[in-house]
Amino acid sequence: MQDIHNYSFDQLQSYLKSIGEPGFRAQQIFEWIYKKDAYSFEDMTDLSKDLRFRLAEHFEFFQPTVVDRAQSSDGTIKFLFDLSDREKVESVIIPTQNRTTACISTQVGCKFGCRFCASGIGGWSRHLTCAEIVTQVLHIKKEALKHQRPLSNIVFMGIGEPLDNFSNLMKAIRIINSDQGINIGARHMTISTVGVVPKIKELAQQGLQVELAVSLHGYDNPSRNVLMPVNKKYPFDELITTCREYVRLTKRQITFEYILIKDVTCTKNAVQSLKKAFKGIICKMNLIPYNPVSEFDYKTPPREEMLNFRNRLEEAGIHATIRTPRGKDVSAACGQLRHAHLQKN
Repeated sequence: MQDIHNYSFDQLQSYLKSIGEPGFRAQQIFEWIYKKDAYSFEDMTDLSKDLRFRLAEHFEFFQPTVVDRAQSSDGTIKFLFDLSDREKVESVIIPTQNRTTACISTQVGCKFGCRFCASGIGGWSRHLTCAEIVTQVLHIKKEALKHQRPLSNIVFMGIGEPLDNFSNLMKAIRIINSDQGINIGARHMTISTVGVVPKIKELAQQGLQVELAVSLHGYDNPSRNVLMPVNKKYPFDELITTCREYVRLTKRQITFEYILIKDVTCTKNAVQSLKKAFKGIICKMNLIPYNPVSEFDYKTPPREEMLNFRNRLEEAGIHATIRTPRGKDVSAACGQLRHAHLQKN
């Protein structure tokens, strides 16, 4: 049986027509699923009993099970979900004064093994389906409403590399973005990538107004090699050239994510190297204080050191913001809750 959340509006409309039902039934079904949070065809009372029966024979509803939940003093809530094959992924709800953001996973584990991130500890198992991506968003949407904070933004920055699961990600984004679906604007969604160059090029051709965030975490090949094994396949200079072309084709600003690790990324050489690399690119930088992971020996720089680094970037003409850490008291960085759960079990 197919999970109904794997079907786009057009696919569902085509299926309904193939069984002799009018296409407008797709609108009714999508409204039940994405506007009224239905997880059963029995709930869809404006459909005939016969149609509900036929739909239940052909489709199923997957609803992830929450196996762990951690709430921070700053309002951040992290969920660990059990999937149908007992694999586990995380999602996070991040409320601020002006928005409520869902941080969503796209894979079980991660292939890329960045040497500061818990997501890749234990390796990679599989891609998430479109349905498994979309249902995370539905869960966060429902949770946000409980707190009178409607979901406004989505970042695909959870466990896994989003662009490595390109087709399922694109399908999920279109369901989330569509008027018939969850109806969150494309400009309110951000895809984060470690720098999978061919897929950045493919994303530029999609005609989507989504935001792109590139996890740079280094200022040249040697510095990036320390933290990001992917740099050996897609070197720093090739990545920057691709980003430059992405901006030219899409007219969209790129955000570069840059982790602040004492004596590794906050160095005197970094600012001038980044100034040269970013010349002519419409971009901004998010500076991310390192959130310690027990398997790695890195340390967070002192606050003064981070501020000085940010100020030097600004003097070099690079707009940079130090991201306020969220959920640090509940280990809310990518993969930490899942990793802790797997260690216990």
